[in-house]
Amino acid sequence: HLPHVCCILYLACKKKIKNLIPFFMLLFYKGQQTIVLLIVYDIKSLRAVLNPDISKIRNIGIMAHIDAGKTTTTERMLYYSGYTRALGDVDDGDTVTDFMAQERERGITIQSAAVTFDWKTHRINLIDTPGHVDFTLEVERALRVLDGAVAVFDASAGVEAQTLTVWRQAEKHHIPCVCFLNKMDKPAADFSIESIRLKLKANPVLLQIPIGSGKNFTGVVDLLTNQKLTWELTLTRDDGRTFEVKSLGQCEDRELLQAASEARTALIEQVADLDDQFAELVLTDFSDNFDAVPADKLQEAVRRVTLARKGVPVLCGSSLKNKGVQPLLDAITAYLPAPNERHHDLVRWYKDDLCALAFKVLHDKQRGPLVFLRIYSGTLKPQTAVHNINRNSTERMSRLLVPFADQHVEIPSMSAGNIALTVGLKQTVTGDTIVSSKASAAAAARRAQNDSGTGKKRGEHADIVLSGVEVPDPVFFCTVEPPTMAKQADLENALKCLQREDPSLKVRADPDSGQTILCGMGELHIEIIHDRIRREYGIETHLGPLQVAYRETVLQEVSTADTLDRTMGDRRHVASVSLTVRPADMSCDVAFTKELKEQIQPEMREAVENGVQSSYLQGPLLGYPVQGVSTLIHGISVEPGTSPAMVSACVSRCMLKALRLAGGQLLEPVMSLEVTVGEEHLGSVLGDLAQRRGTVRDIQSRHDNNVLLATVPLAEMMGYSTVLRTVTSGNATFSMELDAYQAMNPQAQSALLRRMSGGM
Repeated sequence: HLPHVCCILYLACKKKIKNLIPFFMLLFYKGQQTIVLLIVYDIKSLRAVLNPDISKIRNIGIMAHIDAGKTTTTERMLYYSGYTRALGDVDDGDTVTDFMAQERERGITIQSAAVTFDWKTHRINLIDTPGHVDFTLEVERALRVLDGAVAVFDASAGVEAQTLTVWRQAEKHHIPCVCFLNKMDKPAADFSIESIRLKLKANPVLLQIPIGSGKNFTGVVDLLTNQKLTWELTLTRDDGRTFEVKSLGQCEDRELLQAASEARTALIEQVADLDDQFAELVLTDFSDNFDAVPADKLQEAVRRVTLARKGVPVLCGSSLKNKGVQPLLDAITAYLPAPNERHHDLVRWYKDDLCALAFKVLHDKQRGPLVFLRIYSGTLKPQTAVHNINRNSTERMSRLLVPFADQHVEIPSMSAGNIALTVGLKQTVTGDTIVSSKASAAAAARRAQNDSGTGKKRGEHADIVLSGVEVPDPVFFCTVEPPTMAKQADLENALKCLQREDPSLKVRADPDSGQTILCGMGELHIEIIHDRIRREYGIETHLGPLQVAYRETVLQEVSTADTLDRTMGDRRHVASVSLTVRPADMSCDVAFTKELKEQIQPEMREAVENGVQSSYLQGPLLGYPVQGVSTLIHGISVEPGTSPAMVSACVSRCMLKALRLAGGQLLEPVMSLEVTVGEEHLGSVLGDLAQRRGTVRDIQSRHDNNVLLATVPLAEMMGYSTVLRTVTSGNATFSMELDAYQAMNPQAQSALLRRMSGGM
């Protein structure tokens, strides 16, 4: 095995993954006891490495507004835990979790990345999530399977637009949170928690106060232990791994002592208000001297408050300057819940059988689809068959891996509470429930039905399917075309794979134009998809603006007649028709007078109907389909020997004449729009909609926001997502769907006709 070990050691060193070296050597040399003892002296047993006790597991996510420092904070956590051997930097493009080429080029997180590492006695499964609104689905599906979250704030900006969005997502899933005020070294940094209280409607529980501010920020005071933690970084390359811990009693700064004393008293009073057990302890034993409250009792109370979501612990630091991250790791293990402290009612029906949720799919060129699973009960093992309840299918899982960003470690089993990566599940998609077998699902369904006590008949799996991931509606649309028709099949396959990875990407074919429409969460989202098609699938696609599918109709009733007389070869074809067209509802139809209906032959009737329907395909104005026209045939004369095709041609020519005489009117698709926006930006949104020929139907109140309901022509909605973010500073969301086709106003129709005729 020596060549294999050397290869793995080289890869581990190259990737800066320190803990993989002893881990792999343990696997390959487990039969040689002396070597094993020497190598694994500083790490846990193999069982502890693979399946730690569930009470020691923390499944957490890092969430924030873009550029608040999520990835930098994650990078420091990995370094201080010993997972990496060098500090990565977003600007240098060498971070562990931002491994996509687009992420490293742009310096932003695009897709969530999972890493597993140990901090002291705990196993932490961490997911670093994007901060851009275009990738909000990544946050949604991460929070769906996590037990806790760290909300990172830019101390100089406070609560920002996307902070509100991700916070609402965490609240929807009842996720306990810890807040980290990052970038305390910035000159404009403000250690104020009022924005958390006012904008997030949360109850911040201050556990630390900063020592210094801006460039003079050197550390924090731990209010629970009354200790001063300082990072005296004398060298530019100082990694912050070591820091000084002193009791406040040794501090000579009277202002700091006074501030710390007042802050700790406020903390004790606040926690006592939120936790009855702690309040009783304080009133009974420490009512005269809050300083004597033991740190461990206060910590236990803060944990109860956090798990009950009555308050959110607040810490501070500067990840880029390597200050304050280790106390944040301690807070994660101390205050956020273990998997067995989160109550999932549905899981109890499975008892010790496997129950897991697929929350993310990646495509690997060598391995095929990689499916991320959160295991809620039971044990997962490779080379076993599992049952997908949603697809009603059984698949064989070939390999089981621990996720380490883009590097993964194969393992023999994974227990409940963990996040696993599987190979071989080719039909599973995001949101599917995975169980050990169809029989175990049926047994769980019986337990659920028996326990309900209602006696009502339910679907076999109605109560045993884990709720999936809620996918937001797309807000940006454009067309995509392959370079040649020979690449069309390859493009369709690429889009199919990308849709499986990213459920927020929708692809549809427009029935009118025949174009392939990409529907996404924003311009950046579509731009990334376009770039991935080029890089990963080698297809140089072209993105174009969405072509609006207009319709044409008539303004007035017109009657006309026409005769077709043609000689083809030795046959003469003569047909005459008279008809009336009139405006109708949104449908198009053809009818015959009572006398004509009784006289006309079936084949001639079919020929007339085909002629009318073919004239509906292209209107006389711009060639768009005709809608809202009723045609009455009240005369048809056909000489013997005239073919049905000539009858259809005669009717089509007569219809075109009638449609031109009736006056053309363009119909445009109008979208039903819903915008959620704060009071301070409502005027800007209304002004922008007025410029887009929008009609406001209603303005409603929802919590602290206004919900604006309007109808806007689709042609005016191009680029709306970008404009809305600009005019509201990102503090608004919207959704839209097709409402109806409505007559275009004369000015807009004239402008479109001039533009189209000029283009011709």
